[in-house]
Amino acid sequence: MGDSGHSRCLVFTDLDGSLLDHSTYSYRDAVPQLHRLEHLGIPVIPASSKTRVEIEHLRAELGNNHPFIAENGAAVFIPPGYFHSQPSGTVEQDGYWVREFCAPRSQWLAVLESLLSLYPGEFEYFYRAGTAGIMQMTNLPEARAEEANRREYSEPVQWLGSAARRREFIASLGMRGASVLQGGRFLTVSGDFDKGRALAWLREVFRQQNPGSSFSDLAIGDSANDLAMLEAAQTALLVRSPVHEFPTLKRSSGVLYSVDYGPSGWAEGVAHWLEIRRLHN
Repeated sequence: MGDSGHSRCLVFTDLDGSLLDHSTYSYRDAVPQLHRLEHLGIPVIPASSKTRVEIEHLRAELGNNHPFIAENGAAVFIPPGYFHSQPSGTVEQDGYWVREFCAPRSQWLAVLESLLSLYPGEFEYFYRAGTAGIMQMTNLPEARAEEANRREYSEPVQWLGSAARRREFIASLGMRGASVLQGGRFLTVSGDFDKGRALAWLREVFRQQNPGSSFSDLAIGDSANDLAMLEAAQTALLVRSPVHEFPTLKRSSGVLYSVDYGPSGWAEGVAHWLEIRRLHN
């Protein structure tokens, strides 16, 4: 990854509800555009609430060897040797150059445990639910549910109570030092970071490692936990969801909205973006 002296493109993409169908987790409709981006030499960088292990599984299926952002921006994982030199601020662990932005999962589990008696029966979280509970919450098969529970920096929470109590619950978490992101299905409890900061950090690494090149990027997402990333990129693609409205962006320029849902909308938006940038096979 060391071409210099010209314009380069990057694609940062959410997974659930964007590249992956909300209900079936299929990415079939996006495959032609994924192949097209690979052919054009444009890295597709997953940026998801999913765990490192879950994203690794998907990257293996897709033949994707690019960096990725796990657990809503908690950490960036870069394959060693992907860049000419190890980026500053990273540590080498578990076969990656890793940039961490957050305290470990154990801190957030302790916070949630402290709230169980204050909100009895009103919430459930992955660690407490275990594999069987996660399967029930997500419709994931057993192996994938186990992967979803191998979190390192954050904890997904299913809210079961009223909307008013939900607001109180989020405030209670905030008073205990936690930040809360609303995804398509779950509240994610973790530290003060987001996909946007992780995107900006990784984009700067690409710039530093490719002197003389300019970079333009596209961020793709469908829900509130994608907002920081959608605001941070040069162009934002909002993918239509079957279960909620488009999230509201502060920006008005450089924004694309898909007509189709999920991976079909993902493919439609990517094709439109490539057309705008006059990038053809």
